[in-house]
Order: sequence, then C-alpha cells, then structure tokens
Amino acid sequence: MKNLMIIVGLPLVIAGCGQTAGPVPNSFLREAGLQVDSGAFGNATLNNSMIQNGEQSYADVLGERFASEVPTTINFAFDSAVLDSTAQQVLKQQATWIRQFPEVKFRVYGHTDAVGSSSYNKNLGQRRANAAVAFLSSLGISKSRLEAVVSYGETQPLIQTADRDRRNRRTVTEVSGFVGRHPTIIDGKYAQIVYRDYLKSAESETTLTQREEAAFGTQ
Repeated sequence: MKNLMIIVGLPLVIAGCGQTAGPVPNSFLREAGLQVDSGAFGNATLNNSMIQNGEQSYADVLGERFASEVPTTINFAFDSAVLDSTAQQVLKQQATWIRQFPEVKFRVYGHTDAVGSSSYNKNLGQRRANAAVAFLSSLGISKSRLEAVVSYGETQPLIQTADRDRRNRRTVTEVSGFVGRHPTIIDGKYAQIVYRDYLKSAESETTLTQREEAAFGTQ
C-alpha cells in the first residue's frame, strides 16, 4: 500500500512542478530549433537542395555573395585605363575575397562613356579590364582564374548620357564559373564552402596565397 501511494502521488508532484514553472508551451513537442529559425537557420541545406535539383546555380550563389560583400566596380578618369588609389583599394578588397575561393573563376568587364567612336571605346574598355586583371594578378591571384576578354565599350552605360560621366567609365568584376582542374568537388556542397570560409577568415593573406600557389602553381 505504501508503494502504491508513492506511485499515485508522483503525477501530483510533477503537476505541482508544472504549476510552479508555468504551463509547458505547445512548441515543446515541435521540431528542435523551430522557434529560433529567423530565416537563416537551415539555409545552407536549402541551397544544397536547390543546387542539386537544378533550381539554383552554385556560381549564382557565390556571385551574389561576392556582389554583396565587396565592391565589384572601379572607375576611371576620362580616356584612361590607369588605376587610381581608390580603384586599387577596391581591387585589394576583391583579391582578399577571391583568395577564399580558389575553385572559382572571375571575369572583368570593361566599360566606357559615350564620348568617342565605338571602336575606340571598345578598345579602351578592354584596356581597363586588362588593367584590373593585371593588378589582381599582382596581388597573387592566379591568371588562370581571371578573364578580361569581354569589353562592352559604350554599349551598357549606367547613366544614359552622351556626355562624359565617370560612373560609366568602369570595370565590373563578376563570378564566371569554376576552375575545372581544382581538387575541390563542386557538386552543391555549399555548407562545406561556408564552413571553410569561416576557418580561413582567421588566416593571413600570405597563407592563403601560398595555399593557392600550391594548388595551381605560380603563374
């Protein structure tokens, strides 16, 4: 009888504890992490799924990250392909980001304003793209990962004007694809890349450059 009283009394003790601490919320029985999902929780898995089933390109994902985390555009003086100090600082930021993803290739697009002939401006846009690529290469980025082969000349202005406009005299750096011979397997492992990104953020630029040279060789 004594044992029976203890067993019968146990629910009362538990109920009493529940009353002291307040009612148990309904979410207690739901999936772990449900209440803390503010939109970022599980996004790496979502990206993996979308990439694997073809709904999203891995290059697009990194392209969006690149555009949101560093400036992609530099500007030039009139009729010039010379990089000023501001342009060089932007390219240094780009190079720091590019080093974190040695499997990714980039393309630099050259643009001009509308002053001058189309043929001259196309050549000038190409020279500007070449200048940006040369500077990135001087910072330790392998030339096998950089392209300056496309020049839009005056055909894609940011500002519609026939006059001089510095905003139109620019180069734009974008993600273009992947290095085919890089040992990293690119099959939608976005979470793995993000994790590696966090680890490498603590490494010096010298270490990142040495690792890249080990993978591709000095070029």
